[in-house]
Amino acid sequence: MFSLGLDFGSDSVRALLVNTETGEEVATSVHYYKRWKEGKYCNASTNQFRQHPLDYIEGIESTVRQIVAEVGEEVSKSIVGIGIDTTGSTPVAVNEQGIPLALTEGFEENPNAMFVLWKDHTAIQEAAEINELCKKWEIDYSKYEGGIYSSEWFWSKILHVSRIDESVLDAAYSWVEHCDWVPFLLTGGTDVKGMKRSRCAAGHKALWHEEFGGLPSNEFFASLDPILDGLRDQMFTKTYTSDVSAGTLSANWAERLGLSPNVEVAVGAFDAHMGAVGAQAEPFYLAKIMGTSTCDILVAPMEGEEKLVKGICGQVDGSVIPGMLGLEAGQSAFGDIYAWFEKLLAWPIKELIGGSSLIDEKTKSKLVSEAVEKILPELSKAAEKEPIGASGELALDWMNGRRTPDANQNLKGVIAGINLGSTSPKIFRALVEASCFGAKKIVDRFLSEGIPIKGVVALGGVAKKSPFIMQMMANVLNMPIKVVQSEQACALGAAIFGAVAGKVYKTVPQAMQKMGSDFETVYHPEAAKVTAYEEVYQKYNALAEVMEPHIMKQAVK
Repeated sequence: MFSLGLDFGSDSVRALLVNTETGEEVATSVHYYKRWKEGKYCNASTNQFRQHPLDYIEGIESTVRQIVAEVGEEVSKSIVGIGIDTTGSTPVAVNEQGIPLALTEGFEENPNAMFVLWKDHTAIQEAAEINELCKKWEIDYSKYEGGIYSSEWFWSKILHVSRIDESVLDAAYSWVEHCDWVPFLLTGGTDVKGMKRSRCAAGHKALWHEEFGGLPSNEFFASLDPILDGLRDQMFTKTYTSDVSAGTLSANWAERLGLSPNVEVAVGAFDAHMGAVGAQAEPFYLAKIMGTSTCDILVAPMEGEEKLVKGICGQVDGSVIPGMLGLEAGQSAFGDIYAWFEKLLAWPIKELIGGSSLIDEKTKSKLVSEAVEKILPELSKAAEKEPIGASGELALDWMNGRRTPDANQNLKGVIAGINLGSTSPKIFRALVEASCFGAKKIVDRFLSEGIPIKGVVALGGVAKKSPFIMQMMANVLNMPIKVVQSEQACALGAAIFGAVAGKVYKTVPQAMQKMGSDFETVYHPEAAKVTAYEEVYQKYNALAEVMEPHIMKQAVK
């Protein structure tokens, strides 16, 4: 028997077919979002990042049908389950039937009627208001979310869009997360009240907790802004872990995908949490999903009184492995920092070579592509030769704000210590060091809050592709880092949940043992360099203490 994992990332969706008995990754396919690739509905300068639901729908059909065509009918008819992971918090306004407004008449090109991507930070003001009210209210609804609510999350985005777009406010019956909508779509859901909501998404991003009886009270939301009055009644109370089936494929989607209508579709969750499952997460081992941003996931036994951890993204019973506490932290930008620097350096290449009249168009295109592709690999080689701390260049990794510890999306990146001897490799090294120091701040927060870290497991594009960054990370953290073998650990985790929903296994740990990924590399800290990095880390902390209040003063202006 086989299980499918669908992993919806920031720029593409990947499908992975896994043998449920052996864990063999049988086939994979990827679809890049057409509209996202064209830059539609986004404005980086205002932190607006939206995605059209058609990109997701087209991605599902494209990837699954590619796999079905590759493996043939005999294998495809043996698929028993599908698991879904997505970015988050990525909510969308829907009508009573659970249809995203962008798929309804009059809203087709309205960015506010589309999915508000995880890294959209247009709701900074709304997040600040939620935090202020939480601290005044009789119940601090943010206490299971590290005590600070973020502009990246569910209610901030809902309030922001509702305020700026009356047409969406009037047409929206409810709001749903991307990871909840996909299973609902595939199972033919027609009533949003019947949608099975993800425990992972609701607990980490929507202020849901069993202690509160579900979501915060209607009085809380009405006090936040009267336009939210009554919305809670159109949302949800109950949530589900991802070992639960959301239903079987609808006849329509079974036909569109070439699968059996008996395929069970698991309740969805966020990508990082399922990635930790694909990496066979163990208690108190930090799973770092390292891509455009990072998500740091830790699981702990539910024993005794739950300890609240200050300044992380959240802690939720069952958000990763049912029956265990899942804790989430992370950095708002990681690989995105390197991509930004690459784009910065690539501008003259594209503009000058691209505009040259000395060579033909075909040669220009090849030359530009070759040069751009080599920027980061060559920079890494050169930066590795620079001394730790370079020549005094020092950076702060807040290019997309700070997720943890202590979320603050008003913050901006900083590059300090530049002089006339500063070079691209020196500055690049400072940026890499900053991103590793940001990771250390997270580890330090867990440790200071009494949460032990027994080891680190890494997965994602950066972990697989950059030995330079990974060795530095091991040195900065002063911990060994095991890199997961699977190229698609998040999709693998989703497939594991699909196998449990499909009743191949009774529990997630049983499925993990059979299907989880092995490790391919271990980076060990180099004792001679650990002390040197600690010295630069202290300078990073000192710069952060000076710059944070300065940046916040500018933000207020």
